[in-house]
Formats: sequence, structure tokens, C-alpha cells
Amino acid sequence: MKFLSKENFLEFFSKKNTTNFTDFLNKSKVKTSKHILPLKEYIKHKNIDNKSLKILFENIQNREQYLTRFYNLSLLVHTEKFSISSIKPMKNIHFNNNEESLYKNIIRNMHWNDILKNTKSGIENIPTFLDMLENLYTKDIIDYKLLTPSSLYYMNNGRLGSIFSSYYFRASIMNPYLVYSINMSVLKGTKIFTPTLGWTSYCYGFLECPNVIEYVGTDVIPSVCKKTQNFGTEYYPEKKVDIYCQPSEELLKNSQFNNKYKNHFDVIFFSPPYFKLEEYPGKKQSTAQYKSYEEWLNKYWEPTIQLCYKVLEKGGKLCYILSNYGSENIGEHYDIVQDTTDITKQYFKLKSIQHMYNKEAHNTKHKESNEQIFIFVKLWEP
Repeated sequence: MKFLSKENFLEFFSKKNTTNFTDFLNKSKVKTSKHILPLKEYIKHKNIDNKSLKILFENIQNREQYLTRFYNLSLLVHTEKFSISSIKPMKNIHFNNNEESLYKNIIRNMHWNDILKNTKSGIENIPTFLDMLENLYTKDIIDYKLLTPSSLYYMNNGRLGSIFSSYYFRASIMNPYLVYSINMSVLKGTKIFTPTLGWTSYCYGFLECPNVIEYVGTDVIPSVCKKTQNFGTEYYPEKKVDIYCQPSEELLKNSQFNNKYKNHFDVIFFSPPYFKLEEYPGKKQSTAQYKSYEEWLNKYWEPTIQLCYKVLEKGGKLCYILSNYGSENIGEHYDIVQDTTDITKQYFKLKSIQHMYNKEAHNTKHKESNEQIFIFVKLWEP
């Protein structure tokens, strides 16, 4: 599998438009939530001085410094950090999505364009991280948030990179080390099914477990399905890996899949899409197919749980990670944790719930992430 190199990453931002500060002032534009305005007009209306703009212009001219730093922190694949099984798993009740975070770089690198650009926020008027950088570095279009008083304050204190990271959307990633730890410490599965692929994180984490002999997953993003299959086949040739490119709720109607895997898996694991929190690419996404929350519950969640019930063996464990923060962030009020759990309990017995720390979660203001790990057991045959 070929990973994205720093040189190839930098090449995406190599186009330079304005060459001096005067050109920058005259030719640049500001993108607001509704309009694109000339920079000179915008700064006059907002009383923004040239000192801050010169800092921004210098960053644009010297973009390679920031982009190299970002690549090294978030996208660089550390070969010495590839083997998760070489370190001890986190212990039960101490699961943290940010421990050994360099393992996330492998996932970000594999799916960098989808994670940084193609996946949109369900919250209105939040540009993606890569859209903002492309506009700024190659099109002379400045997002208006970069020119707010708080941004200008951080900019004048040499923290422009912090503004980029804080204000612009990047799809959330589950750490493969977390997946590995949950299976090694609690689930102890050998034959795994995941109703989503989690950007290949699930495949990576589970196949690093010495006891896992088979991994089967499904998703609706063709590029993610292809890369996950290739990743599993190339790096774990001794293990069985089968990836389906189909919505999990539709697999419930797939007789061939159901006959092949009936009562087959001992562990099912996933973190489902949080209704409208993240809008993934592809017309078959549950958020694109089902417009209301009630329809999402009835036509995505319950059929997915029914599929899990069919393919999980008696005594097998269903584990998912979920929280309520998504519904609050998009300005709608429903209890996604309670509603999904009520449906799941019709098919499985709830065994345990524990909290998980995740600083990358899309939290509401002044709130910690309240993501929880739910574990259910199948006690009877279908």
C-alpha cells in the first residue's frame, strides 16, 4: 500500500497567486457564510489593521513551514509505530481514544482527502480543514473566521496553526489502538464483524490482535472499502479479511450474506454515524437516505441491530461507542443514546456501560465528551 508522502502533500498547495503584500490586499477576497467580498472592503468595514494581515500574508508565502509541521504531526506514518501488538493494551475502565495517538496517522494518511475535505460537518457554516487551506493558499480566499478578534489575537501571538486546528472541521477518527485494547482487554473476539469500517481503524485494530482470525466489515464509501480490503490483505495475509461495499441495513436483506454468516461472529463492534453530526461522502449514507431522526432510527439503526442479531453467535458480544453530543451540536434535541439503546435491548441483553475519554469529539461548548462504550450479549438464537 502506498502512503501519501510529504512531497506529494505539499504539491497540492504549490500554486502561488499574490507575490507581494500590495497584491495580497488588492486581489484577496473574504468568504463569509453568505458572500465573498474584496479583502480591502472587508477590513475597512471591520477596522482590521495591516499588522495582522501581514502575519497572515507571511504564513501564506511560507506555507511550506506550516504544512510540513501539520504533515509530520498528523499524517506521517512512523514505521516503528506500525505494530500495535508490540505494546500493552489499555486496561478495562481506562479506555482513552488519545493514547498512543500516532496510530491515527496511518488512518489519516490512507484517507486524508476524505477525512480532511470530503466529510462535511453537520453544523452549518463550518468549512472543512482542507477546503479552508486550499482557498487560503491557492485561491487567495480567506475564511472570515481567520479575521475575527479572537483569531487576530492568536495570530499576533504566533498561534495561527491553533486557529486552523480549532475552527475548521476534520472527520473524527477512532484510534486503532483503542479498538485493539477493547478487544484484548474485554471483548476477546476471534471472528469480528463491523457494520461500518471506521476509516479502516477497526480492521487495523482487530487484525493486530493475535487471537483474531477473521475480520468482515461493510461500508458505503467505495474508496474506504477498497483501501480497507487492500490494507488487510497486504499486511495480514495469514488472516481472513472480507469487505462488503453495502449499507449495513441492506445487508439484512442479503440472503447470501445472512446464510454465510448466520450465528458466525463472536464480536460485533462499531461506532455508528451520529445521525447528522458528520456528513460523509456518498449517496448511500444513512444521513442522505433518511432525512428525519425517526426515519434514521427505524430504517438504519433497527435493521442494523437486526443484522447484528442474525450474524452474532449465542453468547457473542455486540459493542458500540456512542454519545449524545452530536444532537446538541446540530441544534436538535433528541436522546440518541437512550433511543438507540432501547431498540438494541429488544434483541440483546445490556452487559455494561463505561465512559471513554476523547478530546477529538465534536463537543458542545464548555462540555467534555461523554462518549460511552456499550457492551451487549446475545442470549438466545434467532
